[in-house]
Amino acid sequence: MRFFDTHTHFDYLVRQTDEPVAQLVQKALQSAVEKILIVGVQSQDFVNIEKLTALYPKNLYYGLGLHPLYIQKHRQSDLDLLEKKLAYNNPSCIAVAEIGLERHYPELLREQLWKKQCDFFTTQLQLAKQFQLPVSIHSRQAHDQLFGFLKVANLSRCGVIHGFSGSYQQAKRFIDLGYKIGVGGTITYQRANKTRNTIAKLPLDALILETDSPDMPINGFQGQPNRPERIRQIFTALCSIRSEPSTQILQVIWQNSCRLFLLDQD
Repeated sequence: MRFFDTHTHFDYLVRQTDEPVAQLVQKALQSAVEKILIVGVQSQDFVNIEKLTALYPKNLYYGLGLHPLYIQKHRQSDLDLLEKKLAYNNPSCIAVAEIGLERHYPELLREQLWKKQCDFFTTQLQLAKQFQLPVSIHSRQAHDQLFGFLKVANLSRCGVIHGFSGSYQQAKRFIDLGYKIGVGGTITYQRANKTRNTIAKLPLDALILETDSPDMPINGFQGQPNRPERIRQIFTALCSIRSEPSTQILQVIWQNSCRLFLLDQD
Protein backbone atom coordinates (compact mmCIF):
# COMPACT_ATOMS: atom_id res chain seq x y z
CA MET A 1 0.00 0.00 0.00
CA ARG A 2 1.16 3.52 -0.83
CA PHE A 3 -0.67 6.71 0.01
CA PHE A 4 -0.20 10.37 -0.87
CA ASP A 5 -1.97 12.79 1.48
CA THR A 6 -2.45 15.60 -1.01
CA HIS A 7 -3.73 18.29 1.37
CA THR A 8 -2.55 18.92 4.94
CA HIS A 9 -1.73 21.75 7.28
CA PHE A 10 1.07 19.67 8.75
CA ASP A 11 2.72 22.74 10.23
CA TYR A 12 -0.44 23.40 12.24
CA LEU A 13 -0.59 19.73 13.29
CA VAL A 14 2.91 20.06 14.75
CA ARG A 15 1.78 23.16 16.63
CA GLN A 16 -1.46 21.59 17.90
CA THR A 17 -0.01 18.29 19.08
CA ASP A 18 3.44 19.52 20.15
CA GLU A 19 4.77 16.18 18.90
CA PRO A 20 8.24 16.00 17.32
CA VAL A 21 8.15 16.25 13.54
CA ALA A 22 10.10 13.00 13.28
CA GLN A 23 7.43 11.19 15.29
CA LEU A 24 4.58 12.55 13.16
CA VAL A 25 6.37 11.60 9.94
CA GLN A 26 7.17 8.13 11.29
CA LYS A 27 3.53 7.50 12.21
CA ALA A 28 2.52 8.46 8.68
CA LEU A 29 5.14 6.18 7.12
CA GLN A 30 4.06 3.27 9.32
CA SER A 31 0.60 3.67 7.76
CA ALA A 32 2.10 3.68 4.24
CA VAL A 33 1.63 7.45 3.79
CA GLU A 34 4.79 8.05 1.75
CA LYS A 35 4.08 11.56 0.50
CA ILE A 36 2.48 14.51 2.30
CA LEU A 37 1.66 17.89 0.79
CA ILE A 38 1.68 20.81 3.24
CA VAL A 39 -0.34 23.81 2.03
CA GLY A 40 0.09 27.39 3.18
CA VAL A 41 -2.70 29.76 4.17
CA GLN A 42 -0.87 32.93 5.30
CA SER A 43 2.44 34.46 4.30
CA GLN A 44 3.68 34.33 7.89
CA ASP A 45 3.72 30.52 7.61
CA PHE A 46 5.76 30.26 4.43
CA VAL A 47 9.24 30.07 5.98
CA ASN A 48 8.23 27.48 8.58
CA ILE A 49 6.65 25.29 5.90
CA GLU A 50 9.84 25.48 3.80
CA LYS A 51 11.94 24.47 6.81
CA LEU A 52 9.64 21.55 7.65
CA THR A 53 9.77 20.05 4.18
CA ALA A 54 13.56 20.42 4.05
CA LEU A 55 13.79 17.96 6.96
CA TYR A 56 12.16 15.15 4.94
CA PRO A 57 12.53 16.02 1.24
CA LYS A 58 11.49 12.52 0.08
CA ASN A 59 8.24 12.59 2.05
CA LEU A 60 7.18 16.18 2.64
CA TYR A 61 6.29 18.66 -0.11
CA TYR A 62 4.64 22.04 0.01
CA GLY A 63 2.40 24.52 -1.73
CA LEU A 64 2.19 28.21 -0.93
CA GLY A 65 -0.95 30.29 -1.09
CA LEU A 66 -3.16 32.89 0.57
CA HIS A 67 -6.40 31.37 1.90
CA PRO A 68 -9.64 33.34 1.43
CA LEU A 69 -10.61 32.89 5.10
CA TYR A 70 -7.80 35.29 5.98
CA ILE A 71 -8.64 37.82 3.28
CA GLN A 72 -8.99 40.63 5.82
CA LYS A 73 -5.34 40.09 6.84
CA HIS A 74 -3.80 39.62 3.41
CA ARG A 75 -1.95 42.55 1.85
CA GLN A 76 -0.42 43.25 -1.56
CA SER A 77 2.97 42.59 0.04
CA ASP A 78 1.83 39.01 0.73
CA LEU A 79 1.15 38.47 -2.97
CA ASP A 80 4.55 39.96 -3.77
CA LEU A 81 6.20 37.55 -1.31
CA LEU A 82 4.29 34.62 -2.78
CA GLU A 83 5.51 35.46 -6.27
CA LYS A 84 9.07 35.79 -5.00
CA LYS A 85 8.91 32.41 -3.23
CA LEU A 86 7.46 30.66 -6.27
CA ALA A 87 10.16 32.15 -8.47
CA TYR A 88 12.80 30.19 -6.50
CA ASN A 89 11.55 27.01 -8.22
CA ASN A 90 12.26 24.92 -5.13
CA PRO A 91 11.69 21.28 -6.21
CA SER A 92 9.75 20.69 -2.98
CA CYS A 93 7.25 23.41 -3.93
CA ILE A 94 4.73 21.56 -6.07
CA ALA A 95 1.56 23.69 -5.91
CA VAL A 96 -0.02 27.08 -5.38
CA ALA A 97 -2.13 26.25 -2.35
CA GLU A 98 -4.38 26.78 -0.56
CA ILE A 99 -6.32 29.37 -2.53
CA GLY A 100 -9.95 29.85 -3.46
CA LEU A 101 -13.26 31.46 -2.54
CA GLU A 102 -15.20 31.56 0.74
CA ARG A 103 -18.92 32.40 0.79
CA HIS A 104 -20.01 30.88 4.10
CA TYR A 105 -19.32 33.89 6.31
CA PRO A 106 -21.49 36.97 5.60
CA GLU A 107 -18.78 39.42 6.68
CA LEU A 108 -16.50 38.10 3.92
CA LEU A 109 -19.20 38.80 1.34
CA ARG A 110 -19.35 42.51 1.94
CA GLU A 111 -18.68 44.21 -1.40
CA GLN A 112 -15.13 45.32 -0.64
CA LEU A 113 -14.01 42.00 0.84
CA TRP A 114 -15.66 39.90 -1.84
CA LYS A 115 -13.91 41.96 -4.50
CA LYS A 116 -10.64 41.47 -2.62
CA GLN A 117 -11.27 37.70 -2.48
CA CYS A 118 -11.84 37.63 -6.22
CA ASP A 119 -8.79 39.79 -6.95
CA PHE A 120 -6.47 37.68 -4.78
CA PHE A 121 -7.82 34.47 -6.27
CA THR A 122 -7.36 35.74 -9.82
CA THR A 123 -3.80 36.86 -9.11
CA GLN A 124 -2.89 33.52 -7.56
CA LEU A 125 -4.33 31.64 -10.53
CA GLN A 126 -2.17 33.82 -12.76
CA LEU A 127 0.88 32.94 -10.65
CA ALA A 128 0.06 29.25 -10.96
CA LYS A 129 -0.09 29.67 -14.71
CA GLN A 130 3.13 31.68 -14.78
CA PHE A 131 5.08 29.08 -12.80
CA GLN A 132 3.23 26.07 -14.30
CA LEU A 133 2.06 24.75 -10.94
CA PRO A 134 -1.23 23.03 -10.09
CA VAL A 135 -3.56 24.63 -7.56
CA SER A 136 -5.37 23.23 -4.52
CA ILE A 137 -8.62 25.14 -4.22
CA HIS A 138 -10.84 25.93 -1.26
CA SER A 139 -14.47 26.38 -2.30
CA ARG A 140 -17.20 26.76 0.30
CA GLN A 141 -20.64 27.58 -1.06
CA ALA A 142 -18.81 29.00 -4.08
CA HIS A 143 -18.70 26.21 -6.69
CA ASP A 144 -20.69 28.10 -9.30
CA GLN A 145 -18.65 31.30 -8.93
CA LEU A 146 -15.42 29.29 -8.82
CA PHE A 147 -16.15 27.55 -12.10
CA GLY A 148 -16.25 30.88 -13.93
CA PHE A 149 -12.84 31.91 -12.61
CA LEU A 150 -11.27 28.56 -13.51
CA LYS A 151 -12.72 28.57 -17.01
CA VAL A 152 -11.28 32.03 -17.68
CA ALA A 153 -7.90 31.17 -16.08
CA ASN A 154 -7.49 28.13 -18.37
CA LEU A 155 -4.57 26.68 -16.41
CA SER A 156 -2.35 24.20 -18.21
CA ARG A 157 -1.68 22.20 -15.04
CA CYS A 158 -5.13 22.63 -13.41
CA GLY A 159 -5.24 21.13 -9.91
CA VAL A 160 -7.73 19.87 -7.35
CA ILE A 161 -10.98 21.05 -5.79
CA HIS A 162 -10.10 20.39 -2.16
CA GLY A 163 -12.55 18.77 0.26
CA PHE A 164 -15.32 18.58 -2.30
CA SER A 165 -18.86 18.27 -0.95
CA GLY A 166 -21.01 19.51 -3.82
CA SER A 167 -23.28 17.77 -6.31
CA TYR A 168 -22.35 15.31 -9.04
CA GLN A 169 -23.15 17.94 -11.70
CA GLN A 170 -20.83 20.49 -10.06
CA ALA A 171 -18.02 17.95 -9.72
CA LYS A 172 -18.40 16.86 -13.33
CA ARG A 173 -18.05 20.45 -14.56
CA PHE A 174 -14.73 20.78 -12.72
CA ILE A 175 -13.55 17.42 -14.02
CA ASP A 176 -14.42 18.41 -17.57
CA LEU A 177 -12.12 21.43 -17.11
CA GLY A 178 -9.33 19.05 -16.11
CA TYR A 179 -9.50 19.28 -12.30
CA LYS A 180 -9.29 16.47 -9.78
CA ILE A 181 -11.71 16.09 -6.88
CA GLY A 182 -10.23 15.92 -3.37
CA VAL A 183 -11.79 13.11 -1.31
CA GLY A 184 -11.56 13.65 2.43
CA GLY A 185 -13.04 12.57 5.74
CA THR A 186 -16.58 13.60 4.84
CA ILE A 187 -17.16 10.23 3.16
CA THR A 188 -16.45 8.39 6.44
CA TYR A 189 -19.79 9.68 7.75
CA GLN A 190 -22.80 7.62 6.69
CA ARG A 191 -25.04 10.70 6.92
CA ALA A 192 -23.05 12.48 4.18
CA ASN A 193 -25.26 10.90 1.52
CA LYS A 194 -24.87 13.58 -1.15
CA THR A 195 -21.06 13.57 -1.04
CA ARG A 196 -20.81 9.77 -0.79
CA ASN A 197 -23.16 9.28 -3.73
CA THR A 198 -21.26 11.86 -5.79
CA ILE A 199 -17.84 10.32 -5.10
CA ALA A 200 -19.22 6.86 -5.84
CA LYS A 201 -20.25 7.90 -9.37
CA LEU A 202 -17.32 10.06 -10.47
CA PRO A 203 -14.56 8.65 -12.71
CA LEU A 204 -11.87 7.01 -10.58
CA ASP A 205 -9.14 8.79 -12.51
CA ALA A 206 -10.54 12.12 -11.28
CA LEU A 207 -10.11 11.37 -7.56
CA ILE A 208 -7.29 11.93 -5.08
CA LEU A 209 -7.19 11.46 -1.30
CA GLU A 210 -6.54 14.06 1.41
CA THR A 211 -6.95 14.48 5.17
CA ASP A 212 -6.82 18.29 5.60
CA SER A 213 -4.95 17.43 8.81
CA PRO A 214 -5.38 18.65 11.55
CA ASP A 215 -8.84 19.71 10.30
CA MET A 216 -11.82 17.70 8.98
CA PRO A 217 -11.72 14.87 11.58
CA ILE A 218 -12.91 11.52 10.31
CA ASN A 219 -15.74 9.50 11.82
CA GLY A 220 -14.73 8.00 15.15
CA PHE A 221 -12.08 10.63 15.85
CA GLN A 222 -14.23 13.72 16.35
CA GLY A 223 -12.65 16.31 18.62
CA GLN A 224 -9.12 15.06 17.87
CA PRO A 225 -6.58 16.58 15.49
CA ASN A 226 -6.76 14.77 12.16
CA ARG A 227 -3.54 13.07 11.03
CA PRO A 228 -2.08 11.93 7.70
CA GLU A 229 -2.14 8.27 8.76
CA ARG A 230 -5.93 8.41 8.94
CA ILE A 231 -6.02 8.56 5.17
CA ARG A 232 -6.30 4.76 5.45
CA GLN A 233 -9.78 5.10 6.94
CA ILE A 234 -10.75 7.49 4.13
CA PHE A 235 -9.44 4.93 1.63
CA THR A 236 -11.48 2.18 3.30
CA ALA A 237 -14.60 4.35 3.12
CA LEU A 238 -13.88 5.07 -0.55
CA CYS A 239 -13.57 1.37 -1.32
CA SER A 240 -16.89 0.72 0.41
CA ILE A 241 -18.75 3.01 -1.99
CA ARG A 242 -16.91 2.20 -5.23
CA SER A 243 -17.42 -0.77 -7.54
CA GLU A 244 -13.75 -1.29 -8.46
CA PRO A 245 -11.44 -3.71 -6.57
CA SER A 246 -9.52 -2.04 -3.73
CA THR A 247 -6.20 -2.85 -5.42
CA GLN A 248 -7.26 -0.95 -8.52
CA ILE A 249 -8.52 2.01 -6.46
CA LEU A 250 -5.23 2.13 -4.55
CA GLN A 251 -3.12 2.08 -7.71
CA VAL A 252 -5.18 4.62 -9.66
CA ILE A 253 -5.41 7.08 -6.73
CA TRP A 254 -1.63 6.91 -6.26
CA GLN A 255 -1.04 7.50 -9.98
CA ASN A 256 -3.55 10.35 -10.08
CA SER A 257 -1.82 12.10 -7.18
CA CYS A 258 1.73 11.72 -8.42
CA ARG A 259 0.87 12.77 -11.97
CA LEU A 260 -1.01 15.84 -10.82
CA PHE A 261 1.95 17.09 -8.81
CA LEU A 262 4.59 15.75 -11.24
CA LEU A 263 6.21 13.45 -8.70
CA ASP A 264 7.92 10.13 -9.33
CA GLN A 265 5.53 7.19 -8.85
CA ASP A 266 8.35 4.74 -7.93
